[in-house]
Amino acid sequence: MRDLNVFQRFFLAIRCFFLVVFARRLPEDAVALVPAGLVPKELPEKEPQKALPPPAPVVESAKPAEPQRPAVDETKLAERGAVRLLALLQREGRLVDFLQENIDTYEDAQIGAAVRDIHRGCKKVLAEYVTLAPVRGEPEESTVKVEPGFDASSVRLVGDVVGQPPFTGTLRHPGWRARAVKLPAMPDGYDATIVAPAEVEIGGGAGY
Repeated sequence: MRDLNVFQRFFLAIRCFFLVVFARRLPEDAVALVPAGLVPKELPEKEPQKALPPPAPVVESAKPAEPQRPAVDETKLAERGAVRLLALLQREGRLVDFLQENIDTYEDAQIGAAVRDIHRGCKKVLAEYVTLAPVRGEPEESTVKVEPGFDASSVRLVGDVVGQPPFTGTLRHPGWRARAVKLPAMPDGYDATIVAPAEVEIGGGAGY
């Protein structure tokens, strides 16, 4: 570059830089300035850029597994509820004792006196733990209509039933529906099959 001035050398250097980077060669006027034997036949190929390793997959923190709840046995729950309600009727009204008693040997007056106490205690249980409502809102002995598609569990047809609904008949009983049942919980370890525990009086017997 001894025959070039400063500005020519500067611009030649700029050209050399861009041609080497993008075209992998030197400009002809630059090659002419290089002493013979120092110019390679071709510039080495640019080394291919190594591919970066794929990013590691993002692993979300594992959520703690929820404790598995035991399957609920609906049949067992229904049985326990029925026994629990029967136990309450026995406790307050002695209903089971009355139903298990042979009342054929009693006079009507004796039975009537006992039924009053039973009625009072059982009614108390229903009022406290069960919310009842009639299935049909019409008064008894009124004429009602049973439409097609009626719920057979809510309406029972009696008498001379012929053909298909709609039917017209006399309401003999409005039925009952339990709108809510709130039985008290049983203590832990309590035997759910017990309707009434055995009663043992201590200190009052004759002894052996």
